Amino acid sequence: MSAQNGQKTAKGGSRRRRRGAKAKQRPVDLWRPVPPLPEVEPIAPASDPTAMLRSLGDPPPPMPGAAEIAMAQVIDRAAGLATALAAAGRLLAEPAGADEDEDAEAPVG
Repeated sequence: MSAQNGQKTAKGGSRRRRRGAKAKQRPVDLWRPVPPLPEVEPIAPASDPTAMLRSLGDPPPPMPGAAEIAMAQVIDRAAGLATALAAAGRLLAEPAGADEDEDAEAPVG
C-alpha cells in the first residue's frame, strides 16, 4: 500500500497527505510608509583584508599555497572594489591622523 495516498506505511503507521492545506497569507502592502533610514556612518577600509582568511589556517591539499594565494587575491580585489564604491559614495572615513599629516606637509616660512 502506498503511504502517499493516505494508506498505511510499511511500519504500520499512517500518513495523510494534505492537498492545498497551505496557510493563507495576507498580501503585502508594497507602498506602505517605512521609517527613515539611520544616518550613514563613514566606512574605514580594512588595513589587512586577508587577516580573516589567514586566521582559518592552511587550506587543504593538494595545493595549499596556490589556493591561499588565489583566495587572497580575490579578497584583496573585493576589498579594493568595496573601498572604491565607498569613495564614489563619499562614505570613506578620514584616515587616522589626517589632520596631523596636513599640518606637517604645510610649508613653513
